[in-house]
Amino acid sequence: MQSIFHLAYHVTDLDQARKFYGDILGCKEGRSTDTWVDFDFFGHQISLHLGPVFAVTNTGKVGHHMVPMPHLGVILQMADWQALADRLSALNIEFVLKPNIRFAGEPGEQATMFFLDLCGNPIEVKGFNDLAQVYAT
Repeated sequence: MQSIFHLAYHVTDLDQARKFYGDILGCKEGRSTDTWVDFDFFGHQISLHLGPVFAVTNTGKVGHHMVPMPHLGVILQMADWQALADRLSALNIEFVLKPNIRFAGEPGEQATMFFLDLCGNPIEVKGFNDLAQVYAT
């Protein structure tokens, strides 16, 4: 069964959300009201509602890094991941975890990067050369 996911979460400023998700990440805006806005987040639907952002702690140990928990993420083909990493770097986006390769030479080798949206919500973007390796052990 194939599907797309829907995730709704809080942002503190819809204009900042539009700037980040629309202008910086390049996500297409969908429906909106004065209290929420939808985006096509790399083929998935996110709904950003005005409110306090969720509490985040760096408690997720992955490899040698502690990563923000909870976080939203997406998995891209490696070429798309690299293009996004280059775009974010060129825009001087501050990374929580700079673009890097983890599990090099192992099953599930992947590129990853973590950054925050303009309201403080953590996002991870992974890149795979072969999407069949996403669940490799």
